[in-house]
Amino acid sequence: MKVEECSGSTLAYLGDAVWSLLVREYLIEKGYTRSRDLQPRSVRFVSAKAQASFYQRLHEESWFTEAEEEIFRRGRNFKSDSVPKNTDVLTYRISTGFEALIGYWHMKRDELRLKQTWDKIRTWMEE
Repeated sequence: MKVEECSGSTLAYLGDAVWSLLVREYLIEKGYTRSRDLQPRSVRFVSAKAQASFYQRLHEESWFTEAEEEIFRRGRNFKSDSVPKNTDVLTYRISTGFEALIGYWHMKRDELRLKQTWDKIRTWMEE
């Protein structure tokens, strides 16, 4: 399937998996090996609140191209049947848009853009 034909929810579904893998690899590389250490640290990257804040900070820095902003909107505007109980609808939608971007870059094989974004966010988290 061509990335242009994918819905925002499909891109977000893939992006969630790609993002989780990046986070898990990073934490293991940092030396965390026990689930009681991994889980709380991963939440700092994979929660809807964290992802929404990453997007907002990057957006404020004009990080995204207009085409990337369009992909974000496609993911954000997807109307989900459910929202996690620990976050509000707006935060959840922004995080879904962020995940759609991750999925988009992965499907486009734009590993450079994905890596640039990951490296920037990872640096913030290490400050």
